[in-house]
Amino acid sequence: MREVAADVVMPRFRSLAPGEVAEKTPGEIVTVADREAEARLYAGLAALDAGARIVGEEAVSRDPGLLDGVGDGRVWLIDPLDGTANFAAGRFPFGMMIALVEDGEPIEGWIFDPPSGRLCHARRGHGATCDGQPVPVSGPRSRRLPPRAALGSHFLEPDRRAALHAFAARTLDVQPVPRCAAESYVRLVLGQDDIALFQRILPWDHAAGALFLTEAGGKITHWDCTPYRVGGSGKGVLAAADAKLWHLASGLVRDPVAGLVGREDNLHA
Repeated sequence: MREVAADVVMPRFRSLAPGEVAEKTPGEIVTVADREAEARLYAGLAALDAGARIVGEEAVSRDPGLLDGVGDGRVWLIDPLDGTANFAAGRFPFGMMIALVEDGEPIEGWIFDPPSGRLCHARRGHGATCDGQPVPVSGPRSRRLPPRAALGSHFLEPDRRAALHAFAARTLDVQPVPRCAAESYVRLVLGQDDIALFQRILPWDHAAGALFLTEAGGKITHWDCTPYRVGGSGKGVLAAADAKLWHLASGLVRDPVAGLVGREDNLHA
């Protein structure tokens, strides 16, 4: 990850030519750095673990069928450049994520911040580290009142987004989202945020972060409070720095006034 960031990602930050940015789906862009970084990471993982499937974000954009069965067996997930819109606009944050998943359960994950070189890592049952230093397992966090929440609601319809934010603001300090899941999960663990909500559940966006968070004492589920699982049928993601904060946030998600329940067609990722 460090080599790919140094060779492919950072040299193009604030140096992308017009032809090196494209729209892959409406509202979603991809850069030459995304594609080249994924190719390099794919080759490295294939050499390390020839017996596992490798599923990368950009490969799936070309062939969605690669996601079939992503929750079965041993799978490497690659997000070569998370926060592409930030990267392409010449702003922070952006990151890289890799996760190893077995039968839908993340068992190891890495979150790398190319500008600073910060590397977060977690292994199931063995804790989490940041730049090689153990991240203390959090007990109930000393209360910041109101708790700070980043609500990833930009894919909701405008009226439902407005309802969610108005309702959340009654009990939470609602902050702008970083538009980068790699940063969102690290903020929860390092104490900058308390609660995070995501609508989309693309596996490369969450597997590494979910493991990093839970190994540090946090809690993550789908919106219906079922356990987070790669390739599962749950809708949305709700994450919090500890169990008490998660319980507070789960009440928000389930309350009809928040606008997230009652119309299942809008809970899909």
